Amino acid sequence: MTDNKISRRKALENTLKGSMAALAGFGFSSDIPRVLPDNVKKVKPQLPMRVSLNTSTLLHYNIPVDQQIDMVANAGFDGVELWMRNIKSFLDSGGSTEQLKEKLQSHNLLLENIIGFSKWCSDDAEERKAALDLLAEEMEITAGLGGAFIAAPVQGIAALDRTKYDDYAERFTAILELGDQTGVTPVLELWGMGALNKVADCAQIVIASGHPKATMLLDFYHIHRGGNDWDTLDCLNGKRLPVIHMNDYPEHPSWDKLTDADRVLPGEGVCPFNEILPKLFDAGFRGGLSVELFNKGYWDTMDAETLLKKSYTTTQQVIQKSLAGKI
Repeated sequence: MTDNKISRRKALENTLKGSMAALAGFGFSSDIPRVLPDNVKKVKPQLPMRVSLNTSTLLHYNIPVDQQIDMVANAGFDGVELWMRNIKSFLDSGGSTEQLKEKLQSHNLLLENIIGFSKWCSDDAEERKAALDLLAEEMEITAGLGGAFIAAPVQGIAALDRTKYDDYAERFTAILELGDQTGVTPVLELWGMGALNKVADCAQIVIASGHPKATMLLDFYHIHRGGNDWDTLDCLNGKRLPVIHMNDYPEHPSWDKLTDADRVLPGEGVCPFNEILPKLFDAGFRGGLSVELFNKGYWDTMDAETLLKKSYTTTQQVIQKSLAGKI
């Protein structure tokens, strides 16, 4: 990949694949395709899951992406999720993907995932085509950074129509096949306030895609905000989940009135991590727990370095405490 303007790819028409093969891989089988990149940094001996950071946590501070990488690494994190808009700003200012890749490698910091937004699931065919062009460009940028995953939240529809699961699965298959071309896998993202807010719906689309790399991006706040049940979370094959967004939520307001700004540091809310993390561990999850916050109260009372250190420390403590009987 060069640092010149990246050419857009023409999206190919895709058809829905059978779902049973994916059911065997995603839902129940332990003999599944490897979805993590080969350069995954080993977790620290005392933790079976990586402690990572989604740079949404730093949005308020307006820090350039290259400096974000330095700060996240210096705070002790194992991995990072970068926002595409910050990367593009860096590239537009004369920076290169190779510079960012070298910086990540020099810190031994895993690029867990890239946060991007496109209307790949729109009911409008022209809107979907434009979204595929955008995704192709952003997947190539991600590949240039050494990344293997890009978030794919459901945008372009206001609400999920459960009579159209096959259509949604076909649209997801289309971007997964685009990922096959670029080497970057789109990860279906759950949003508690969005069209795709139920874990069951997310699993239905992933399984029905029939694609061997199909997987999903969960978030503890969004699972709660969507009114999901924690008791069946371990029905999922944790080995297929590369990263989960890590955060907590208060007891009040009620789940249906929470906003992104209500997210708090792990351990400062009422999320039952002592139940959830052992379930995920037993289900095979060994990926990254990536702290994602949008808390204005933290931004107003802490500088970036302090918030990063607290994010790392609280997450590490929650993992250790919750998995004390497992590790």
